[in-house]
Amino acid sequence: MLLLAGCNLDVLDPKGPVGEQLKFLIVESTVAMLLVVVPTIILACYFAWKYRASNTSAEYLPKWSHSNKIEVVIWGVPSIIILFLAVITYQTCHSLDPYRPLDNEANAKPLHVEVVALDWKWLFIYPDEGIATVNQLAIPVGTPVDFVITSDSVMNSFFIPRLGSMIYAMAGMQTQLHLLASEPGDYAGESANYSGRGFSDMKFRTLAMPADQYASWVEKVRSSSDQLDNETYGKLAAPSEADPVKYYSHVAPSLFDGIVAKYNNGMVMDKNTGKMIRVQSAMSDMNMKE
Repeated sequence: MLLLAGCNLDVLDPKGPVGEQLKFLIVESTVAMLLVVVPTIILACYFAWKYRASNTSAEYLPKWSHSNKIEVVIWGVPSIIILFLAVITYQTCHSLDPYRPLDNEANAKPLHVEVVALDWKWLFIYPDEGIATVNQLAIPVGTPVDFVITSDSVMNSFFIPRLGSMIYAMAGMQTQLHLLASEPGDYAGESANYSGRGFSDMKFRTLAMPADQYASWVEKVRSSSDQLDNETYGKLAAPSEADPVKYYSHVAPSLFDGIVAKYNNGMVMDKNTGKMIRVQSAMSDMNMKE
């Protein structure tokens, strides 16, 4: 208990619909499994006590070897529970497909964020706003967020425990994730996949705020004197540890596509058609990462 005192149960304290469904799946699955585990532990202790050598009143059946009733119970109950777990897991996994847009998107315009995993920091590009940040993600409460995720280094894993689903970030690939924050807060984000020396500091903060505060935050980022072009990005992408939060008031067009394309001979997947297209940018002219 002393060792666990420093832990936060973020996954079991969700602040969004995806996290809520994941918590429900975890709790429901745990309760279903305990229906077998708890009685088994109790019966194991009970049998050991009842049939102890000193209890001469217990029925002694040295030739007993089979009981149809016991067979039905020990095979039937677990089979029903496994079937139950299979159904809810199948349904939840399909409803929480990270590539599947949230139902809320039918009523609200989603926020688009491009995420790049670097050594050892996170870059967030807001293509619609034309800004970018390092190690800080801001999102408006109640607005669906569409993440497109890649890596300009080794494989990482993008995870905001209180909002839900974890998904990998891989060089040359574009994974997707759809999340939503249902209430304001400052939520922890991290890499959940070991990626080298600076992994322990590869964390970021997710600021979920009302729409007016989010608009003010965007203006704050736009007031920064730093801009993220291809040259600046090259310096940012160099390995570094425990990086502070940085703001960029301008981002080079198609920077994200260029990062993906440089691992695919200049090709990137078109978000609308799903087909591979060639990206014309300075980033995509790199044949491979040096």
